[in-house]
Formats: sequence, C-alpha cells, structure tokens
Amino acid sequence: MMKLLQPIKIGSLSIKNRMVVSAMVTNYCREDGYPTEKFIAYHERKAKGGWGLIIAEDFCIMPGVGAFRRLPGLWEDAQIESFKACTDRVHAAGGCMFAQIYHAGRETTSAITGQQSVAPSPAKNPVLNEIPRELTVEEIHEIVSRFGECALRAKKVGFDGVEIHGAHGYLVNSFVSPFSNKRCDEYGGTIENRMRFAVEVVKEIRRVCGEEYPIIYRMSVREYVEGGLDLAESCILARALEQAGVDALHCSQGISALVRHVVPTSVVRPGAYRENFSAIKHAVSIPVIAVGRINDPLVAEDILECGDADLCTMARASLADPSLPEKVVENRCEDILHCIGCVQGCIGENAKGNFVRCLVNPMTGMEDEYHVEMAARPKTVVIAGGGIAGCEAAITAAMRGHHVHLLERGDRLGGQWIAAAVPPGKAEFSSFIVWQKQMLQKYHVAVHLNCEAEKDVIMRWSPDLVINATGSIAAIPPVSGLREFGVCAEDVLLGRVKAVKKAVVIGGGLVGAETADHLAMHGADVALIEMLPSILNDGEPLPKELLLERFQKRGVKVYTSAAVQSVTESCVRYRKDESDYVIEDVELVVIATGRKKDSSKQQIFEELPCDVVSVGDAASVKNGYLNIREGFEAGLSC
Repeated sequence: MMKLLQPIKIGSLSIKNRMVVSAMVTNYCREDGYPTEKFIAYHERKAKGGWGLIIAEDFCIMPGVGAFRRLPGLWEDAQIESFKACTDRVHAAGGCMFAQIYHAGRETTSAITGQQSVAPSPAKNPVLNEIPRELTVEEIHEIVSRFGECALRAKKVGFDGVEIHGAHGYLVNSFVSPFSNKRCDEYGGTIENRMRFAVEVVKEIRRVCGEEYPIIYRMSVREYVEGGLDLAESCILARALEQAGVDALHCSQGISALVRHVVPTSVVRPGAYRENFSAIKHAVSIPVIAVGRINDPLVAEDILECGDADLCTMARASLADPSLPEKVVENRCEDILHCIGCVQGCIGENAKGNFVRCLVNPMTGMEDEYHVEMAARPKTVVIAGGGIAGCEAAITAAMRGHHVHLLERGDRLGGQWIAAAVPPGKAEFSSFIVWQKQMLQKYHVAVHLNCEAEKDVIMRWSPDLVINATGSIAAIPPVSGLREFGVCAEDVLLGRVKAVKKAVVIGGGLVGAETADHLAMHGADVALIEMLPSILNDGEPLPKELLLERFQKRGVKVYTSAAVQSVTESCVRYRKDESDYVIEDVELVVIATGRKKDSSKQQIFEELPCDVVSVGDAASVKNGYLNIREGFEAGLSC
C-alpha cells in the first residue's frame, strides 16, 4: 500500500494519506442546521481511524435549500460557533476536514423546504413530481454571493477547506448539464455559458477566502441520462475549474434520475467508474479524487499506482470500518470490515428519514451512545447458534473480556448468510462471514462445530448467561404436495439440488426473487408465484429495481396475486383472478414462503438455571441488518 499511504497536497494543505471520506447525508444534524453530538462523534471517529481527508456533508448555503430536513448549515454567523467543537475534535484526533457546501436546486421538494424549488430552467426532475421555478439573473448573482459567504463561515469555523457540491443534479451541476439547463441567456446554451455559474462560485469563494484556502469541486463526470453530461464536456469543465482556482476535483457520477450510479450497489464491480476519473486526471494537473465502489484498499492502491487518480474516496467503506486506514498502516488488512454494497443501513435509512447506520457495523451512527468497554466482572457466556447474529454476539461479548463459547450444530459458521451471498451480485456478502471468523479467532472465542445445544452440553461451562441464536426454519404453507415435491430456497442456493431447465419459485419476497434470479442466470426457465400484488416488498428500492431489470433480461415470468393450489412431481397449479392455471413439465419447485423461529430448543432454554436472551431470528424473524444489530447489542449488554 505504498502509494495509498503517501502524503499529498491539496492546494496549500498537506494530507497525510490518499484515503478520503466523502460527504454522505447522515441526518445527524438538527433541522435548524446546527450539529448534534452524534454528528461530531461520527466525524471524530473517522479522524481517529486515520483517514487522510474527511468531508462533512451538504452544508446549506441558505435556509430552505436542502434535499433533507436534518442537514448542517452555515447560512448565518450564529452557526459558526456550533461547529467549532467538530473541527477541534477532528483536528485533535489527527484529521483534516472540509465542509461540503451546496444548494439542492430542483433535487428537493416543497414538502421538505416549505417552498418551491429553483433551478436554471423550469424543467421537472424526472423522479420528483414538482416543477422548479427558473432563477433570474439577479437571483443567480445572489446565490453566488451566498456560496462565498458560506465558505467564509466554514473558514472561520476551522474547516481546512471547502468542497463545492457540483454533482448529482444539485443546483451547480444542474446549470452545467444540458439535461437540466434549457436557458437561452449568458447562463445557458453553450458549454461556456452553462459552466459560467460554477466558475463564478469558485471565483467568489477564492475572492472572499483568499488564494491559500483550499477548494475542491465535486462533479458528476457522467450523468448516464439521455442528453446529460458526458466525458467530453466534463473535461472542458475540469480545465475551466482548474483555471478558476479549484485545487482538486472530486470525480463522482450520476444524478437522482439514475441514482444507481450515485450510490452503486453490490452488483457493480469495485472500481467500476475508472474510465471517468481517469479521463479527468489526464485533462488537468491538479489532484483528482476517484469515486465509485472503492471498498478495498487493494483496489484503491491499484487505481493510484496506475495513475488514474491521486486520491480515493472510500465513503461507504468508512461506514463499515472507520479504522480502515489505521489497519492498512499496521498491515492488518485481514481485520478490515468491508462494505458489502447492500445499501440497507445507509441509503435505506436515509430514504426512511432516519439517521445513517451500517448493516455490517452496528457502531456506525451510535458513536455517541455505544461504548465497547471491558466488563467489570468477566462472565462465562454460551451462545447457541453460529449464524451472523450469534457470531456478532460472541465477538462483542469477547471484546468486553467475557469467556465465550459458541455452539453451532452444523459444520460451518454463517447460517443463512452463506446462502444469501450466492445470488447474482451478492458475492461480497461472504466477506462478512470471513471477517466474523477472523474476529472470533482474534478474541479467543471457543467455537464448537457439530455441537447441539443440549442442556448437559451448555451446563458443562456453568454459564452466567446463555444467548439463544438458533435462528429460523422454513415456514411451509399447507399446500397439497408442497412438502413432498418442493425444496427450500436455501438448498437451491447452496447447490444441494441438481441443475434444471424449468423451475417454479413459490414466494416473491427477497429470498424467492433472488433464488429465481440465480436459477435464471444459470439457464433455467423460471416462473415466480406470489400471493401479494407485488414482489420484493422486503427489499431495498435500488437493488429491487436492478433485480427486476435482470428478470426482464432473463425472461423470468412473475405471477402476482396468485395462490398455489397444489404441487405434483411435474406440475404446479395456481389460481389467479378467479381462474385456474397449470405450469407443466416442472423439474424443480422452490419453497420461499418465509421463515419462522426455530423453537426446537425452547424447553431446554427454559430449564436452564441462568439468564437466557434470544437474538436474531430466534427472537423474531427479520432481515440480516436487524439481526446483526440485535446480536451486537446482546454482546454489549452482557
């Protein structure tokens, strides 16, 4: 990792390494733009983890211009003092910190801001149902001034520099892009006119903050929409920004109309947008920051070694493991907890209006509340079940100094998560099991495989606490022939059934849909039957959208509002719209009709002479995100 650990300068500022945490909406601030302890502790933790540069998200330059309600703001002098604790603590921890300043433009709604959004033109954002108001030239000049005032406040706070958010369809980007800018005056038409607003913002910040204050410009190099920005114009923009006084370019991609490129999921290969930032790197002489599914230091190192960028943003990798740089420095890459691209805790929580968490790291967003400290009195803890919830409980309890025994009835750890990593685009999910095994070994958890949690076995260690993490079993509805001729989705994903040419999957939740996708990818003719009016109701919006596109590409037939009536060795009968249908010549019927908690050991747990706590599906059937958190909290409270 020689290149990744080299220092670099952004303008006059020295950065200790090339690893960057970009701005991500966290919802950790108050609605009036002031920070909370959660916001400060989150950034402080990143600094302690050794990141070279931390960029705090979306400081609104004016009230009522944000795309989320709980964003930071520096639109008035009274806000300056409130953020000084954040920069002071980040600096004390050895970090450098920029404030990203922005105006959402048409990427917000009146429901959030209380007023009509504004844009270069009255052109509707394709994914929002409001038409923005076109800005006048006088208003444009006022907004340019507001960017300068906001940057000056950031300097007074103690931020080491500012980043202009000129990406993802927000106001600055919307002026540059022909997709959103339809003006016919000095701010529209030609690329020279369309980038005028961005250049004026840069020059204004340079004027009020001085020549030495570092400025980064974040850009969407490609928007991936018809009529949007592409490489040719982005290279022109990059050169103009360098000439105007920008010290570094932060090369992202996409806009909300095609958000899959803004926050790529696990189906996107690591470092997939290399062509974009490499083109900008070869167009300018200032540092270029790479963006896009860079979740492993080896990928980042390769990008830098090949000269495609000067720094690498590993934003969601920092949510998964805020100590990633520290582990690289100490040559402990096997300890890194990798982002798996699930987008459940980050974008998923954002979409619900909640603050950001992380599926694989329950500590993220809870730095001000959770504290993993050594217990005053070490206990003996026995955990029944080696799925992800049980392993997480074991790791956390062992970190606190407890003596932990983990019992798993099978011959391997991971539980249902092993199968969850099999469907298309989910291979990186297995990295979480690899990490859990590494941590179990590191913290000396005694792992007992092929070990049933019987009473005499559990009492062998005279435990102070038993954690029930025995998981769940398939819930099979009383459909004629289903038990006799159907196989569980888990068996299909784990390769326990022979390859087939025609299959029917019963159940259209996430497990059923992903199993259908897996079968179709391997050449099967697949039909999916679901009782509800739609499928994937338990999935995240973006992965769901991509999976449905693969269904269309691979010809997966989906029957919703349909009830299976019977299953035979080669036929599936179902009823839809008061009519009966038959699918014939079926070689495989897959059961994906949900799970129920495994109660087979319940009597044993009730008879134990010690406290028993249930976690994961053993407590209630839910997704991996919540199960991991529940296991962590059980280990934390031992």
